Amino acid sequence: MKQLYLVRHAKSSWSEPSLADFDRPLNKRGKRNAPFMGKRLRDKEICPDLLISSGAKRARKTAGIIAREIGYPKDKIVITNALYTADMMDLLEIVREMDKQFDNVMLVGHNYVITEFAEWLTGTLLGNIPTSGIACIQFDHPWKKVSESSGSLLFFDYPKLHEDGSKRE
Repeated sequence: MKQLYLVRHAKSSWSEPSLADFDRPLNKRGKRNAPFMGKRLRDKEICPDLLISSGAKRARKTAGIIAREIGYPKDKIVITNALYTADMMDLLEIVREMDKQFDNVMLVGHNYVITEFAEWLTGTLLGNIPTSGIACIQFDHPWKKVSESSGSLLFFDYPKLHEDGSKRE
């Protein structure tokens, strides 16, 4: 069995309009929600074999925070700018080229493509993966055979499902 965790970066700040989109940091809510979701993964004893993040600052920070919470070595996070500009076919190529040694892989990226990809892989309408949201998809075949509707949605989680639980953590 293979499991793919599609994570949308935490909420980012728009307070500096002159800042390039790629360089936008997390805002206060993002800094609160990313560790909350990391703890939720830790509580489920989830730690991927491989964590890949977009190179955008908000995605890198989200990946680092989640890694810290789940005990994934921060220096092992793979950063790729390909996830910043990825479309669905780019994500599919990344997944299909995944080394077979990895059973559990986490991708930290951006919407709209994260939601679209999760829906395409599972045939399940999610509508929107909100910031800090995570969709876990399971496959009963190798990465190279991933295709439309070939995965099963194991869970879809995001902070607002927990009635502001992220504020208590």
